[in-house]
Amino acid sequence: MKFRRWSGILINGILAGFVIAAGAARLGRASLRLSITDQDSHKRYIQWTVKDEDIFAIEFIHSVNNSPVKETFMITGPEIRPIASRFSAVGAGIQTELEEPQVLIRDGEFLVITGFSNSYKELNYIVGTVSDHILYIHNQVISLRDLCGKNAHITIRVKRGVL
Repeated sequence: MKFRRWSGILINGILAGFVIAAGAARLGRASLRLSITDQDSHKRYIQWTVKDEDIFAIEFIHSVNNSPVKETFMITGPEIRPIASRFSAVGAGIQTELEEPQVLIRDGEFLVITGFSNSYKELNYIVGTVSDHILYIHNQVISLRDLCGKNAHITIRVKRGVL
C-alpha cells in the first residue's frame, strides 16, 4: 500500500516536471529577438528582446540625392514589415511608383509612403561613410556608425528563441 501511494506521488511529480519544462520551452520559442550582425563574419553587434508589433526605424542621409530618409518597420513574428518611408526629395534610389495598397501623403516638407504589404526575413544596410545611419528602438537612439563602424555591411533580423 505504501509503495503504491509513493509511486503515485513520484509519477505525478515527474509528470508535473514535464509539463513545466514543456511550458518553459514554449515560452522560450515564443520570445523574439532583433539582432544586428555583420553580413560577412556574422559577428553580432547588438540584440534586443522584442515582441510582435514593436516598432523601430532607421534614419540616414540618402547617398545619391543627399536628403534625409527615415524608414519605419514593425516586427510581425519572425519577419520585419515596412510601415512608412519618409523622405524630403524624390530622385535616384527613392521610390517613385506606388504599389497597391500604398499611399503617398505630404507631412509638412516631407513625403511619406505607407500601406506596405510585404515583409522581410532580414534588412541589409551599408552604414554610411559620409553620414551616419541612426537606429531608433525602445526609446533608444543608436549611431550605427559608432556601433558597427563606417562602411559596415550589416543585417537586421528577427528570430525566435531565448537570448
